[in-house]
Amino acid sequence: MPSLPNFVRRPIRFLYRLVRPVVDVRATLVGALNYPRYFWQLFRYASSPAAEKGVSWSLYPLLCDATIHTPFDAHYLYLGDWALRLLLKSPAREHVDVASQLHWVAAVAAIKRVTFVDIRPADMDIENLTVIAGSLMKLPFADRSVESVSCLHVVEHIGLGRYGDPLDPEGTTKAIAELARIVAPQGTLLLALPVGRPQIAFNAHRVHSPSGIVQLAGEHGLKLKSFAVVGDDRTYHRMAQPGDFENCDFACGMYEFTR
Repeated sequence: MPSLPNFVRRPIRFLYRLVRPVVDVRATLVGALNYPRYFWQLFRYASSPAAEKGVSWSLYPLLCDATIHTPFDAHYLYLGDWALRLLLKSPAREHVDVASQLHWVAAVAAIKRVTFVDIRPADMDIENLTVIAGSLMKLPFADRSVESVSCLHVVEHIGLGRYGDPLDPEGTTKAIAELARIVAPQGTLLLALPVGRPQIAFNAHRVHSPSGIVQLAGEHGLKLKSFAVVGDDRTYHRMAQPGDFENCDFACGMYEFTR
């Protein structure tokens, strides 16, 4: 079946994004189609002689999980693998993370002492993990004082108001400058964000030129040591060149910067 032309696909995608916060259209359609299967399975299970007796029953329909392959977010899965492997090789005993995914931060705390900074501090009780409130626009660290820092899939959101932060069209640029400010001499910054053709998907995220991020970091004294990427096709490239992914729609660029 041929794909829809852009003049048809783009309005459909636009309408879908508008209604998605109110109702997950895909889940609703899939769920509606799977309800007959759900109730048939419920009847068969409850009718089985081995069905649990004397326990409380309730209906809790999960209708979208019967897939051939386990679904996963390629960006978060692969960037977690990439960053954790680099940290395992790092001699730094302490690490600072700014607003990355909580599951990943908790995993890092198993191998290093971690200070986690977020404008919405999470109430976590994890050994080796200290959680503090702070803004990526004004991090609570002195200039060039942090040996190891990460900020994964975060800077693209800054300034769009999604997480209660002030609106600022230069949010990503200022965030990278602030991260660079705290990186110590010979220190490392692990940075990940969407890359490809520059665009704004308000108020979700921005997409930046992969080479432009290297240039921006260079303006603040950081050098690119390695680059990995998850392409539009969800393929994980462990060693890549930023310039090869300028024409992507929504790739995940993973940068290892040093000072």
